[in-house]
Amino acid sequence: MSEDLRTLYPEIEPYARGHLDVGDGHAVYWERVGTPGGKPAVFLHGGPGGTISPSHRRLFDPALYDVLLFDQRGCGKSTPNACLDANTTWHLVADIERLREMAGVEKWLVFGGSWGSTLGLAYAEKHPERVCELVLRGIYMLTKAELDWYYQFGVSEMFPDKWERFVAPIPPAERHEMVLAYHRRLTSEDRATRVAAARAWSLWEGETITLLPEPSTSDPFGEDDYAHAFARIENHFFVNAGWLEEGQLLRDAHRLAGIPGLIVHGRYDMPCPARQAWALHKAWPDAEFHLIEGAGHAYSEPGILDRLIRATDTFAGKQ
Repeated sequence: MSEDLRTLYPEIEPYARGHLDVGDGHAVYWERVGTPGGKPAVFLHGGPGGTISPSHRRLFDPALYDVLLFDQRGCGKSTPNACLDANTTWHLVADIERLREMAGVEKWLVFGGSWGSTLGLAYAEKHPERVCELVLRGIYMLTKAELDWYYQFGVSEMFPDKWERFVAPIPPAERHEMVLAYHRRLTSEDRATRVAAARAWSLWEGETITLLPEPSTSDPFGEDDYAHAFARIENHFFVNAGWLEEGQLLRDAHRLAGIPGLIVHGRYDMPCPARQAWALHKAWPDAEFHLIEGAGHAYSEPGILDRLIRATDTFAGKQ
């Protein structure tokens, strides 16, 4: 690339933050950064079960954007922590609408990566009139093939050392259904059992999302409290196939017609095979498509980050 790679904007603190009661006993933590009255955007974090971080605030030009970021149900600073009750894809889609109404905007740019791309697609296909642009990274459709690739056979062949640690907590007789086997342990009455399983589940993901080992990315996945919420919620969503019909998000991609967007995906993305990104590209011609060579899954991969920053600049009218 002849131009220098773009990187994150400078560190920034929220100008407002709080919790929104979304019902069902859940309170969702939100924060807003940038310039009040700027171009509205919402950031959807990964997982499910992840959390927003200060670096996520820096994906947007603060002089041009008014960005709302939030921790999804049960995650991060949202309460109750690690709660699985009333916590489904469609509860989260409804929460995004509640947050939009709270922000007082008619439509906004939706930005999501990994599970955030899944949630972004679900939201945009249900409420296309509320989305002015859609920026998606690390496309994940939550199909059975994708789940099997990551949790049964596929990525196991690329990372045999890390796979051995992932399967270790599960007796051989249960390993034919790893997601279900982990579900039993992550919903155990015994916290020590849950945490041990959560660390193994989370580290498998944390150590396979970057092209090269990156401890600053993977280490947090091994922290007990983070791993406990992350693994419980992610597994809960995956054992229920995201409450989506098989192939639903790709089937309904026609509802995105007329929405400008960006699809960016790493060639060597392990959790999310590039085939799904390619299929979405074919089904949604309004989006610009970039398959990044020499990149894995994480948004921090240099080539991926460059494209994301260029996209948010472009959609804000910045030349």
